Amino acid sequence: MRTSNHLIGLVNFLTFLASIPILGGGIWLSSRANNTDCLKFLQWPLIVIGVSIMVVSLAGFAGACYRNTFLMYLYLWAMFFIIAALIGFVIFAYAVTDKGSGRPVMNRVYSEYHLQDYSGWLEERVASQSYWSKISSCIRDSHVCAKMRRTYNGGIPEPVEMFNLRRLSPLESGCCKPPTECGYTYLNETMWNPGSGIVGSDPDCGRWSNYQQQLCYNCNSCKAGVLASLKKSWRKVSVINIVILIILVIMYMVAIAAFRHNKRIDNDEPYGETRMEKSQPSRIHF
Repeated sequence: MRTSNHLIGLVNFLTFLASIPILGGGIWLSSRANNTDCLKFLQWPLIVIGVSIMVVSLAGFAGACYRNTFLMYLYLWAMFFIIAALIGFVIFAYAVTDKGSGRPVMNRVYSEYHLQDYSGWLEERVASQSYWSKISSCIRDSHVCAKMRRTYNGGIPEPVEMFNLRRLSPLESGCCKPPTECGYTYLNETMWNPGSGIVGSDPDCGRWSNYQQQLCYNCNSCKAGVLASLKKSWRKVSVINIVILIILVIMYMVAIAAFRHNKRIDNDEPYGETRMEKSQPSRIHF
């Protein structure tokens, strides 16, 4: 009995440790929501799941130490629903970020992003006017475009040849410069000369402005840049969540086996035998 309780306590301690990367992923997404991605509702499911795992694992640890059957049942049932919620979140994250990626541009290292390459729930949410006004304001306040400027020899802008070799982030490419199709002449990272008029057929050519508080914040390319940035962030977090999910499932199965072993000993049953307590037992029985 003592060995089983020690095992359950160890499993709960490891479960508590496993919640830290999940909570950390949610906090990381929250920091990006405030500074980069600017979409502030996506991190909360992860934070809630991470905190829930911490609380439930502590309840299970206490149940194992004090042989409290109620706390152990609470731990097993709560972990079942938490694991199901984490599976649902991982599937949802991959489903809503499945489509869309940057397009390569001739003689450029950076990629450009087009809203029509994206679709689904997340694209509709980002592109909606009510959300986009808040997102664009967040991007403007983050000064992401101002931070990309480089000068040499006392304020001389970076030459266009070097700018074309830069690996711009999706936000820098989509929000801080006009599409390459427009044919504008480079002056610096956020100043472009339209020349005699609009060359390209992209509607974003007409939305571009050299006014530093506007730039391409109302462009579809900027919305696509936000979606591409979200996709990269979510995919990074989802990889960690999948690894933690596998670990949680393994530890959950170990906890069930140890809990059942304790019940056999409490019922004075030989190992390997089970007692039929009901003529029609429930389908889920710990």
